[in-house]
Amino acid sequence: MRVKFDDIISKVTNLPTKTLAVACAEDAPVLEAVKAAKEKKIANAILVGDEDKIRAIAKDINMDLSSYEIIDKKDNMEAALTAVKLVHDGKADMYMKGLLPTGKFLKSVLDKEVGLRTGKPLSHVCVFEIPGIDRLLFLTDVAFIPYPTLEDKKCMIEYTVDVAKACGVTDNKVAVLAALETVNEKMACTVEAAELSRMQDAGEIKDCVVEGPLSMDIALYKEAAEEKGALGRKVAGDANILVFPDIHAGNLVYKTMVHMIPCKNGNILTGTQAPVILTSRSDTMEVKLNSIALAAVVAESMKKEK
Repeated sequence: MRVKFDDIISKVTNLPTKTLAVACAEDAPVLEAVKAAKEKKIANAILVGDEDKIRAIAKDINMDLSSYEIIDKKDNMEAALTAVKLVHDGKADMYMKGLLPTGKFLKSVLDKEVGLRTGKPLSHVCVFEIPGIDRLLFLTDVAFIPYPTLEDKKCMIEYTVDVAKACGVTDNKVAVLAALETVNEKMACTVEAAELSRMQDAGEIKDCVVEGPLSMDIALYKEAAEEKGALGRKVAGDANILVFPDIHAGNLVYKTMVHMIPCKNGNILTGTQAPVILTSRSDTMEVKLNSIALAAVVAESMKKEK
C-alpha cells in the first residue's frame, strides 16, 4: 500500500491521543496548527510562553483556549526549558518550537538536566508527498548535520527507516545520493555511499535496502535508470529514502521542492528521547500540522518499542 499524508493523519486519529508541549507558543501559525491538530484529534497541547500574547493571538484566530493548559513564562529560554521538561518527565509526548530562535530551542533539547539527548547524533527527517511520485519520500539530512560522517549517515538511515516504519511504510529502499553512480576515490561521499551499501548487505543496517552511490534521477525514476543502464541496481527507480552527502545538497533540494512544486511535507528532528518538531518560521500552517501528525505516529512507535 502506498502511504500518503492523509493516511498518516487517519492513523493518528485511531491512536491514543498524544500531548504536545509547545515552547514560546505566542506564534499565530503555530497556534493555528495546534488548533487544527486538536480539531482533527491528532494531539492535545500544553502551551508554554507569554500567556497574554498567547491569549491575544488565540482571540484573533478564533481559538478557544478553555481546554488547553497554559504555563505563563515570559522569558523564552525559561519557556523552552519548562516545555522540554514536560516531555522529559513524560507529561507530554512531543516537543515543538514556537516563537524563539532555533539555537535556544536546540539548547533546551540538549540540556543535560531536562533535555531529550540520547548520546547519539541528532538528525533531521523531511517527508514529502509529491505529485507524480507514487510514494512518500523521506529526506535526510537537509537542516541539521552540515557534513555527516560515515557513522552519522548510518544513524541517519536508521532514524529515517524508523520514521518511515512508524508511518506505515515497510518496504524501505534507501538511495545514498551523489553526483555519480560509481565510486570515485577523489569524491569521499561516493566511497561512503558504497560502504553504507556494503554495511546493509552485511546486516549492519537493518529493515531496509541500501544502495549507493546513486544520482537522484536514477534513485527516483525507472526511465532514467533504464536510459543509464542502471536497472540492475538494488533501489533504482524505486527509492523512498534519500540520503544527501551534505547539508548543502539536501537544503537546496528541500527548498526547491517546497517553493517550486505543489507538494505536502512535514519534518521532525530525530535522535532524541521523543519526537521534536523543528519547523521554520516560513513554513505554512499545513506543514506544521503535518509535522505534528508525523511526530505523533513516531511517538506511538517509540512508546511501543520502550
